Amino acid sequence: MLLIIVSPKLKIKIMKHFSLIYFLILFISCSSPEKNPNAKIEIYDDSVLEIIDIYSEIEELADSISLPEGPVWDKASNSLLFVDVMGNKLYKWNEEEGTREYISPSGNTGYAPNIDLGLLGANGLYIDENGDIIICQHGDRRLAKIENASTTSPSFTTIVDNYEGGRFNSPNDLTYASNGDIYFTDPAFGFFNLETFQFVESELKDLNFNGVFRYNVNTEELSLVTDQIDLPNGIALSPDEKTLYVNKMAFIDGSRKILKINLESMEMTTLFDGAELPQEDEGNFDGMKVHSSGNIFTSGPGGLLVISPEGKKLGKIDFGPITNCVFDNNEEYLYATGFVNNPKVFRIKLKN
Repeated sequence: MLLIIVSPKLKIKIMKHFSLIYFLILFISCSSPEKNPNAKIEIYDDSVLEIIDIYSEIEELADSISLPEGPVWDKASNSLLFVDVMGNKLYKWNEEEGTREYISPSGNTGYAPNIDLGLLGANGLYIDENGDIIICQHGDRRLAKIENASTTSPSFTTIVDNYEGGRFNSPNDLTYASNGDIYFTDPAFGFFNLETFQFVESELKDLNFNGVFRYNVNTEELSLVTDQIDLPNGIALSPDEKTLYVNKMAFIDGSRKILKINLESMEMTTLFDGAELPQEDEGNFDGMKVHSSGNIFTSGPGGLLVISPEGKKLGKIDFGPITNCVFDNNEEYLYATGFVNNPKVFRIKLKN
């Protein structure tokens, strides 16, 4: 055994040294402010804590946009693309450049007749495997494609603009399947009067229903998925692409729901009924996205709701009234676009 003899003076120095370290650690731990959970995040089921960081703060990325909508993440440029439906413009945001106009006009170019009441710009966006932007156009009443580049004189290519010879109402939102199927909703918001907050009857309206459609870009086949949702809006696929989720808005019959369609049997059922939510919660079931976990992130009454594939309410992020949301390529951030009385673009960091 090795015996080390320490002199009294050295022992005193060592004790002073460790005492100083101890008090320094104690001072730092006592003086550091305790981080509090974000009061705008509500957790109803702990399983969602694997995705949501309750300490994350909401960031505002853009404001003064009349009606921001249709967010999509462009991984090639590490940017967020979104539209102003009322302003008929498509915007681009990234860390380096901030927010700037990208494509204008975006959804109303004179291609199709419309009643010119304001909700005529582009809405839902998707970036295909070639990097081109697929756009739901309210005013032009079609699904169109355009090169992913900034322009004030855009040249759109029509993908599809009618069902059995009747022009679409105003394609609103879309989701893309791995086999080339595009699922999209066609509510009549191109025939909506924002002043009266009512839909307008017009001889320009060809279809007597608001449909959900499927279009295959490889075969160019269009089919009707359902005409039984009075006002379909946001749309998304489950990760296994066997289930189609569609948001039903409340402007016609007063009921707001998340519906699900089994794409094998085509059976449609209610996943989540908005009647379960407090009636005073402002907002509607508008745009949605599905996380890789299978959970649905959707605009809804009270902000953004997280709903499980079984229809259980897991959490809420109070951005205020929002229209839509999207994840970046790695699901590091969640982006959200605000409604007309909350015309901003937000993001919040997630766990990933």
